[in-house]
Amino acid sequence: MFEIVEDDLSGEGTIALLRIHLAGMRANSPPGSVFALDLSGLKVPEVTVWTVRQGDQVISIGALKTLDSGSGELKSMRTHPDHLRQGTAALLLGHMIATARRRGWKKLSLETGSGPAFEPALNLYRNRGFVEGPAFSDYEPSPFNQFLHLAL
Repeated sequence: MFEIVEDDLSGEGTIALLRIHLAGMRANSPPGSVFALDLSGLKVPEVTVWTVRQGDQVISIGALKTLDSGSGELKSMRTHPDHLRQGTAALLLGHMIATARRRGWKKLSLETGSGPAFEPALNLYRNRGFVEGPAFSDYEPSPFNQFLHLAL
């Protein structure tokens, strides 16, 4: 049984999964192209973080960042490598989309990379209705990054 919990980022399991996430982003992205938030970036008031747990284990993590009163950004989606393809990323993404709608947002956006390491996440986002679109917020387009948007 999986449980989605709003996370205060103090638990070792959450911190360890965040380390895995950041290491993966750095390993699969060119220098200067990693925009994943570290622990301090996730602790700001405009970001809400959730984890999917199974008992005491942190299985997946994801966050929403408020951009303005009508839009937000999906951040820091990662499933622990030992728990891939169990449906937790889809479960968490559905929870975050529902939260964005409850907040009254009209659009949810994300920035991600290109290449084989990013394809599973891109497939998940596209299957939930995200479509490619322009850069947003402070992002600058590059040959590596891509931007997806979901009208809510």
